[in-house]
Amino acid sequence: MAGTGVIEDYVTGLSRTLRGPRRPKLDMITEARDSLLDSAEALESDGLRRDEAERAAVEEFGTIREIAPGYQEELSKSAGRRLAALLFVTVPLTAIMWSVIWKIFPTAPTAYEHTPAWFVPVARGVDMLQMFIGVVGGLALFALGRGLRGIRRPWLVTRFLGVFVWAMLPVMLVSCGALMFGSRDSAGFSDYPPGIAASLVSYALWAMQLYGAFRCLSVTRRVPAPAVAA
Repeated sequence: MAGTGVIEDYVTGLSRTLRGPRRPKLDMITEARDSLLDSAEALESDGLRRDEAERAAVEEFGTIREIAPGYQEELSKSAGRRLAALLFVTVPLTAIMWSVIWKIFPTAPTAYEHTPAWFVPVARGVDMLQMFIGVVGGLALFALGRGLRGIRRPWLVTRFLGVFVWAMLPVMLVSCGALMFGSRDSAGFSDYPPGIAASLVSYALWAMQLYGAFRCLSVTRRVPAPAVAA
């Protein structure tokens, strides 16, 4: 049986209050609505009018201000796990991809004679930094999974992950920019299809990581006042 205004207003207010990944949030809202409707139907069968039953079900469920922090924490863990998994999988793969690119390009043995002395150390440093980011992602994924029992404030892990990714962005941009600048005398790279493809893949993954970091920072902000009073 569909709800009247009381339950729908409550669920709408809860949805507007929460921030987080769309699918987990939708699942939470659906579960809350179903629970309220079941409770209202049970109260209605006990003799209450439908509007009274829904109002009583909402009161028993708790105000939005009371339940939103718990829901928001679950959403923050979900956002953190998504970003952690993304880092754990894609960042090491990106490092391996570029290692292969720099090994097979340029094809001329003497081409690297034109690169600066710092080129190879910086390239290796970028690879190591990417591996480190992947390790951090793996540790965060564990912490927000099996390690949850030992963490009192898991939302801090999610927030740290968001800050960490944004902090690494300037370092990666400067380092990768330096490598591109250092290889400018290696003729043909701008027309080298594997290099172009690797660059496009890297940009796409960076965009995904930054979006995930932004969402992690967003969901770990303090829960705002309810959009609609219960």
